[in-house]
Amino acid sequence: MEHGKSAGDTPDTIYVNGRVWPGTRPGTAAHGESRDEEYEALAVSRGRVIALGTDQEIRELAGPRSEVVDLRGHRVVPGLIDGHMHATRAGTTWSGELHWTGMTTLTDALAGIREAARDAPPGQWIRAIGGWHPSQFIENRPPSTAELDAVAPDHPVYVQALYDFAVLNSAAMRQLGLHDWADLPGGTVERDPVTGRCTGEVRGLGAFNRCLAAIPGPDAAQQRKSTRAMFADLNAAGLTGVVDPGGFGMPPESYDPLFDLWRAGELTVRMRLYVSAVNPGQETSQLEGWLRHTQTRFGDDMLRMVGVGEVVHFGCHDFEGLEPFRLTDQAYQELLIITRQVAERGWPMHVHAVLDSTIDRILDAWESVHRQIPLDHLRFSLAHADTISPRNIRRLAALGAGVVADDHQVFRASASADCWGADVMASVPPLGDLLEAGVRIGAGTDATRASSYSPWLSLWWLHEGRSLDGTVQRAPRHRLSRRQALEAYTRGSAWFSFEESDRGHLHPGARADLAVLSDDYFTVPAELIPRITARLTVVGGRTVHASGAFHL
Repeated sequence: MEHGKSAGDTPDTIYVNGRVWPGTRPGTAAHGESRDEEYEALAVSRGRVIALGTDQEIRELAGPRSEVVDLRGHRVVPGLIDGHMHATRAGTTWSGELHWTGMTTLTDALAGIREAARDAPPGQWIRAIGGWHPSQFIENRPPSTAELDAVAPDHPVYVQALYDFAVLNSAAMRQLGLHDWADLPGGTVERDPVTGRCTGEVRGLGAFNRCLAAIPGPDAAQQRKSTRAMFADLNAAGLTGVVDPGGFGMPPESYDPLFDLWRAGELTVRMRLYVSAVNPGQETSQLEGWLRHTQTRFGDDMLRMVGVGEVVHFGCHDFEGLEPFRLTDQAYQELLIITRQVAERGWPMHVHAVLDSTIDRILDAWESVHRQIPLDHLRFSLAHADTISPRNIRRLAALGAGVVADDHQVFRASASADCWGADVMASVPPLGDLLEAGVRIGAGTDATRASSYSPWLSLWWLHEGRSLDGTVQRAPRHRLSRRQALEAYTRGSAWFSFEESDRGHLHPGARADLAVLSDDYFTVPAELIPRITARLTVVGGRTVHASGAFHL
């Protein structure tokens, strides 16, 4: 049996008759291929794991008031931590949107719209905003305007495929006056080449934002209720933590619903926050405001401020890396100023970067500051790093920086291959090279618009390396074993908030965050990994989700 310092405590709860994978022991290297340990049971007291062992050993610790949970032979893993998910932004509108995660046919997607239209009053918007792509459907195509009209003739419908394009039905086009639109900065309206009439498809952030701005938003109470609903869905997937990277359109007031739930003690997912610049041209002053008025690692075990990111400077953001991009000298000089300010205040920094050319310039700035103010203890990091070169991997490792790998290529690999070349995609991202260099890797989704929120789809992608349409597969060197992938999604992601000794594993002393799975992640056929769900999810020893045989 594995005891903790508080093993003398009488457990509040014991979990028995399971297959518990506790993750890597604190103090040992993450992402390695050491022998896996497995236990039948664990004991929890005051929100922390106090012992692991056999059923008999753990039962002997129980007192008369200890709750006994029979795991019924299910696999238990540390609670999953999404290392890069825009949850704060997504939560405010979660309940008012359709979520096509895990949906495999366009027929089912259209049926969902029909059902939503039946339940909604005429004129109410129906939308599915990101988190899906035609490549996930057997039909391998999006819905047409005509199909949207057929299932929801009396409701405006807007469905956006990641950040690629959006399709509107006729009611939505009429309400927006889309036929009268000219192309917008950063957006285009597709028109029939013969008639000049809108086809119902738009592309680009400029067009997306104009469409979304016309959809009535929820009030404060609805935003809080919606955010609670999102957390319930995340818990049902086995998620117990999220690192939220900020991102576009996240001024301070965007965090109000989240902080309201925190103050009320209603969070069921541990939130770790990075904060971003909001307006192009004002990055330096806006981030200086964040640095002046809050502190890194301020908060508690459920909500904590971490760092600055992912939009540190709009001139550094290369989006999907599929369009020509250059980090200008002016953007570089301002990035240098921001990096110095962040380092002086002792904050971590997390930056979106897809292209190696972008990463090269970012590392130039980091290294310049590092010569005066050491960064290697601040846990700077990159999001994506899809095309990072061996040279820049070595530079990243020398700075003690990390990478959060997300699965956006599971949907976008074909488009990326068309742009970068099929040979390049064999190492997008170069996970094997990153591990060999000792770079810390976390894992996530980049949900909820740029990708699905499903951690299990992401774990499948990390392990299998295939796009959903089957056209692209990473080389074996850059695919993770199931254990390595799960390490990245637990203890790996906890590293970015300085909590890898406290979270992301189930050894004694760790916070009792765990997921009891519907299927054994380690043995289920690989193609079934995306279908895994949590039967029971526990955060700090408190059950936050229960279904099936565990339903309360």
